[in-house]
Amino acid sequence: MLRMILTSPLSGRVLAVMVLCFFALPLIRAQFAPPAATTQVLDASVLKPPVGARVAIVEFEDMQCPDCARANPLLMDAVAKYKIPWVPHDFPLPFHSWSFQAAVNARWFDAKSKAIGDEYRDQIFANQPIIVDLTGLRQFSEKFAEAHKLKLPFAVDPEGKLADAVKADYALGQKVGIEHTPTIWVVTANSKGAPFVEVVDRTRLFEMIDQAIAESHTGATKK
Repeated sequence: MLRMILTSPLSGRVLAVMVLCFFALPLIRAQFAPPAATTQVLDASVLKPPVGARVAIVEFEDMQCPDCARANPLLMDAVAKYKIPWVPHDFPLPFHSWSFQAAVNARWFDAKSKAIGDEYRDQIFANQPIIVDLTGLRQFSEKFAEAHKLKLPFAVDPEGKLADAVKADYALGQKVGIEHTPTIWVVTANSKGAPFVEVVDRTRLFEMIDQAIAESHTGATKK
């Protein structure tokens, strides 16, 4: 085959194209390479555990984000294992059609019971593929409410207070420097190590929590 190309009248052009493609590959890879996963933190004031906790997980999430859905069971397992706080913040991406309303709904359920609100979020993530639009979200939310002996009102947030709370979380994420979801940190207080570490490789989450716990204990002892 190579001999046929070399003896062809077009061989010079073919070879030139092949050479150009070969040297262009690194440029193509660079152009379409994923952006750096580490977030450039602009304001770290929110990246700390709740009062009384030494270690916690802080997350900015979008309820329509597929990767958030993949991360959610792992975070649930981590919280169950280590008994540490998990502080989620709403960061509904503008190009997602129903994530903002889902966040508003979750806060309506929070008002009934924080446990029910958390379960609603978990169930949204678990059933994300079947919720294709706002109508599907409404149907799912009504069934969830009925299962908990609640009735979801036609106007979930008539005064817009819940929407304002979601917008405030989004503005907080912008202040921190959030660029993607999920963005997850293991945060510590009174630690000899870093006060917050972003979880870029989620396979290392438990290892990072172990390290944060050890460092927070050491830091507290020294203090």
